[in-house]
Amino acid sequence: MPLIEFTDKGLYCAQGRFYIDPWRPVDKAVITHAHSDHARAGSGSYLCHRLTVPLLELRLGPEAALAGSAPGGLYQGVEWGEAVYLDGVRVSLHPAGHVIGSSQVRVEYQGEVWVVSGDYKTEDDGISGAFEPLRCNVFITESTFGLPIYHWDPQPVLFDSLQNWVADNRARDKTSVLIAYSLGKAQRVLLGLEPTGVEVYVHGAIWNVHQTLVAAGVALPPVQRVLPDMPKEWFRGKAVIAPPSAESSSWMRRFPAYAMGICSGWMQVRGNVRRRNADAGFAMSDHADWKGLLGAIEATGAEKVFVTHGFQAALSRYLNEKGIEAAEVRTEYGEDEEGGEPAEAGGGTEDAGNA
Repeated sequence: MPLIEFTDKGLYCAQGRFYIDPWRPVDKAVITHAHSDHARAGSGSYLCHRLTVPLLELRLGPEAALAGSAPGGLYQGVEWGEAVYLDGVRVSLHPAGHVIGSSQVRVEYQGEVWVVSGDYKTEDDGISGAFEPLRCNVFITESTFGLPIYHWDPQPVLFDSLQNWVADNRARDKTSVLIAYSLGKAQRVLLGLEPTGVEVYVHGAIWNVHQTLVAAGVALPPVQRVLPDMPKEWFRGKAVIAPPSAESSSWMRRFPAYAMGICSGWMQVRGNVRRRNADAGFAMSDHADWKGLLGAIEATGAEKVFVTHGFQAALSRYLNEKGIEAAEVRTEYGEDEEGGEPAEAGGGTEDAGNA
């Protein structure tokens, strides 16, 4: 019996009687990160990194015992590298570098080691934790950008282009509206904007995530929430960060003349900027690019690789050609572009995408 099975509820470890990022309610869930395609409501208990706990509380409610869950459901937060034993199976979480609190799940039983990567990126963004390569027998990897055309500029280069764009807009008395997912991308954009000294305003969904992270002890640059009574002229020369759900909504009408920039790995393809009717595109992704995926896989020394959501056919075929046994696995991750994001408290659900 394999250490982890692929079932209709998600990745299942029968020996430890737990699921990893299940997409159906289960008794015991181990969660890689708080994006909505990996962390869903209804399970009896949730084990995750300590910084993911407040994000799950924001998304799923202050208690895990929601409709359909077992009585007494709860969140358990652990540190990276801290071992937890589930029915004799050793489970530990390790930095995935995807978003704040994101983890790979290392599962060990009777000398065999499997690693479930969840979503990950290999460049250290300064806030999400540096990706930790883990030696294992079997590695389960995402493949969101599993094609050679995807190659990210180093973060300093990306931030430089972002800062220059905002400075140009300020010189023209324009508002810089940046479209970025509320968990992951928005925090990186804030870091990129900090050296400019520009005042940053955020959509309510991003405000709620920001406040949650700051309350949990994460150091982030200050922001102000966009409020309905703020006059249009207030935003001239300033920066606004909004989620994709606001992109074509009436919410955008509250700003004067503005330029819109989209922060997404899909902006690597120039035509996508035009199709989104944006003024600029910044290829900022919280996922590994092609070289990052290959480097991470090689570093594991895995005898077999299972490839999940994204360009899994292309990546698994390439790995097999290179002598690494690989197979595709269909999951319910990455349903909308790159992942998911929290809903705005007191409002509707934001887009379940994380480009």
